[in-house]
Amino acid sequence: MEISEYEIDNSKSCVLTSSTPTESKKEPCCLGIDEAGRGPVLGAMVYSACYYPISHSDKIKELGVADSKVLTEEIRDELFERLNHDHSIGWLVEIISPNEISNKMLGRTKYSLNALSHDAAINLIRQAIQKGVNLTEVYVDTVGIAENYQKKLSELFPNITVTVTPKADALFPCVSAASIIAKVTRDKVLSNWKFAEDKSLSSSDYGCGYPSDPVTQKWLTSNLDKIFGYPQFVRFSWSTCQKILEESAVRVHWEDDEEFDNGNTVSLLSFFTQKGITQKAVKRHNFLESRKLKQVTKL
Repeated sequence: MEISEYEIDNSKSCVLTSSTPTESKKEPCCLGIDEAGRGPVLGAMVYSACYYPISHSDKIKELGVADSKVLTEEIRDELFERLNHDHSIGWLVEIISPNEISNKMLGRTKYSLNALSHDAAINLIRQAIQKGVNLTEVYVDTVGIAENYQKKLSELFPNITVTVTPKADALFPCVSAASIIAKVTRDKVLSNWKFAEDKSLSSSDYGCGYPSDPVTQKWLTSNLDKIFGYPQFVRFSWSTCQKILEESAVRVHWEDDEEFDNGNTVSLLSFFTQKGITQKAVKRHNFLESRKLKQVTKL
């Protein structure tokens, strides 16, 4: 799995695609959608779509695809290579960065993880259509109430037969294949993660990434910056993360200057400058350096 396009800037989401098989433009095709990394507090969430001519369905079953959660990493990698080198099969992947998840879920206008998931699935279907794939059937592992989700997709794509159901990754080979592709992609994203904030950080010792994992909890506690919080590898919107920030990070209380200024208020700048004292060069935080923020002494 080649993810260099995403690694250029892992703070932004990215869509990766295979080449489009010629057969998929001519023959009626099915497409399955599944995700990996919905629950973890660390790393990206990956949505994947796998498509192929319906006439090839038996051949896909013979590959032995199954829900990625019941397969070992070795078998997943082997199956991905077989899927990737089969010229009748195409795939698309959307890597949703943890930074985007945090920003949208904590934005002024709240955006749920379910809404993000629906957007990703819709985007993958549209991208497949734009690539010229002759889609006639779509199968999706449900997020939220299956009936409502299926109705939503059917209204958006009236010329496609849409099936949304729980455990679709265990029922339909195209969804099983998508599940494998999503999991292999997320594993690659995590193992190759480059921390822009601090080069000494490592994504190899965080455990499984789920909030209940003691190793993950230890990583979160150990890598907390009391001022800036966490690197973008962490989903700030998770309650586990918010709890640690509330308990261990520095609290900031903003007051209205005009309402509370009694004439004795100390200038904010006085906390950053000391007259008569030669200041030593101090390594500035990457947050300040990357945004080219400089200290000012006069306004």
